[in-house]
Amino acid sequence: MKPPVSPPALPLPQALSDEDEAALSDLFRKGTPENTLRAWERDLLYIAAWKRARFGAELAWPEEERVALRFVLDHAVDLSDTPGPAQEAALALIGAGLRRTLDCPAPATLDRRIASWRAFHRMRNLPSPFEAPLVAAARIKARRAAAKPRQPKSPRPLTREVLERLLATCDGTFRGLRDRAILMLAFASGGRRRSEVTALYREDIGTADFAARGLIWVRLLETKTTRKDEAPRLPLKGRAAVAVMDWITQAGISAGPLFRPVSQADRVLARGLRPDALRHILRHRLKEAGLPEDYATPHGLRAGFLTQAALDGAPLAAAMKLSLHRSVVQAQKYYADVEIEDNPATDLLG
Repeated sequence: MKPPVSPPALPLPQALSDEDEAALSDLFRKGTPENTLRAWERDLLYIAAWKRARFGAELAWPEEERVALRFVLDHAVDLSDTPGPAQEAALALIGAGLRRTLDCPAPATLDRRIASWRAFHRMRNLPSPFEAPLVAAARIKARRAAAKPRQPKSPRPLTREVLERLLATCDGTFRGLRDRAILMLAFASGGRRRSEVTALYREDIGTADFAARGLIWVRLLETKTTRKDEAPRLPLKGRAAVAVMDWITQAGISAGPLFRPVSQADRVLARGLRPDALRHILRHRLKEAGLPEDYATPHGLRAGFLTQAALDGAPLAAAMKLSLHRSVVQAQKYYADVEIEDNPATDLLG
């Protein structure tokens, strides 16, 4: 076994420059989603640190093609058994907490960092070095070399059958009321992401139509595919609407965060849930239902919604209106995962 290699003590940037901070602020004013801004900031910090470690220089605008090419090549191979400047730079990034291992990064990670780098070139109205033919060709080869079978974000989709098992474990305590409401809202409103659910406020829930129609409206101020000025309103009806209204009424939620922590004494706290709270709630309910805690992740609710829509014969376009997928190709994958014998089209003659 090879002895562990200590990361070299290289001075790496721990914060963005004033110019980059100003650029981020400009993007924010233009209405870029906050999650995208955070991703760009992390990526730019990584890229700046990599160039400092690899070339001993700061980022240039526009960046040189040779630097862009080297970035692609350094992130297209496993550096564990490849001593040299690329490995030394990677070790420096690990020492700075910006990289985890010397393994070859996933193609999606490389693509995202390059997309962030290109975005900052566009902000400055500068040509991107990644458009150069040699760099573009290297990206294609790197992606093919590192390609792996697509791994789902959740081991299994939480379809209606499984969700019913989880809901059956939710009793009449505040914790049970909250967990029932949050799981049903996340599933029935189109398979919401955990960050979207935990960010909801009471003011985002429209209840004017509940008494007459059993319908409530869920406003999402910001999602992965929409901005604050495009806040969609999604309908929630039936049992899901009743579950949310039961939680609001019995917990006395008149304003502020919609979903909140519940103490061990079954007391509803004033603050909102943390972004990863849905993961803990789901793991608890899976265990209570007699399933492994790692049976599914919160994304299983999103995958389960689309999978159930396919099983029930709902048109893809109709499901996408709730899930807010922009890519038909991406949404279609869930429909394609449905076993052929379960496809409703096989029952056209009964």
